[in-house]
Amino acid sequence: MDNERVYKMAFSKVYPLLLQKVEKKGRTKDELNTVIFWLTGYDDAGLEQALSQHVSYEAFFEQAPKMHPNAHHITGAICGYRVEEIKDPLMQKIRWLDKLVDELAKGKKMEKVLRG
Repeated sequence: MDNERVYKMAFSKVYPLLLQKVEKKGRTKDELNTVIFWLTGYDDAGLEQALSQHVSYEAFFEQAPKMHPNAHHITGAICGYRVEEIKDPLMQKIRWLDKLVDELAKGKKMEKVLRG
């Protein structure tokens, strides 16, 4: 996988795909946003600003107000990679989000998804 290509993708292009994934499984935009807010520390205004400014995936995570201190508890495989074994810190954050969205789409309770 070309990490640089992924890092340069606009988050505003990725977000609708994440939303489509969870809505297809009966989950909501609010639930998706809750997961994003939990992981990154963004709020509604911050997320909307990131989307409207078409920031890159890289910038989205670099500008995140505060990664959740329990994010390191996110484990498991996503796209054939174990998220806890990913060495690149940015790619690990991206895969953490992928894993949380995947769990949400699979119907896990929000408390479990948010490592609560």
